[in-house]
Amino acid sequence: MNRPVDVAETTFHVRYAETDQMGVVHHAAYVVWLEEGRSSWMRKHGSSYAQFEREGLLLQVSEVQLRYRQPARYDRQITVRCWVEELKSRQITFSYEVIDTESGMLCANGYTKHICVNREGQVTTLPERWRRFLGVSPGG
Repeated sequence: MNRPVDVAETTFHVRYAETDQMGVVHHAAYVVWLEEGRSSWMRKHGSSYAQFEREGLLLQVSEVQLRYRQPARYDRQITVRCWVEELKSRQITFSYEVIDTESGMLCANGYTKHICVNREGQVTTLPERWRRFLGVSPGG
């Protein structure tokens, strides 16, 4: 993955409910954290996923790839870094790093791919306004 310039960061403490008996974060919690990273990215840029939906568009997750590097643990502060890795006419790829905020240790990294659909579930092109918002040049 490239080191992007335009990264949104969101930081929070690991909740007890996200861990097993040993205080290690369950692998499924990371997927929820990635969603928060995407939401943070959109808010940082002046909009939201809620606005996207109000316009009759949805971004369905079509692929998730995560590489778990080191365990995140209960009550540690975690930072999720998120950026747009790739943008196509109907698809967007967000990339992520999940970092232990205090130590700087990389806990996980990966990406999610999303396909743009309308309310009827039909694949559709991302409108020009949203492509500009997400960082692609007109016609790209």
